[in-house]
Amino acid sequence: MIRALRLGASSSLIALIALCLAWETVLAPFKPNGSLLILKTLPLLLPLFGILHGKRYTYQWTSLFILLYFMEGSVRAWSDVGLSAQLALAEVGLSVVFFICAIYYAKLTRSQ
Repeated sequence: MIRALRLGASSSLIALIALCLAWETVLAPFKPNGSLLILKTLPLLLPLFGILHGKRYTYQWTSLFILLYFMEGSVRAWSDVGLSAQLALAEVGLSVVFFICAIYYAKLTRSQ
């Protein structure tokens, strides 16, 4: 179970990084020539090492941090149209998967 949660959290975080990069560079950038919204990917790189190595503390704080991406995806899914709205829904889905995996991983690995 713990291995599956680590795999789910790692996979969804890496997919979210790839989605944000592709979204803001080539798929549906905010401005035609790209924008500084690509910088929203940088904070996702901070917990990557800890998530990949199963550090419980990283799972704890990142489970709260990922909610910012859930909020951004929700707002853009509601306000954008076309491909951008679909990408926003994918962002919401990936952030929910990460959140669920992270909180259960933190819960199951706590010391008794």
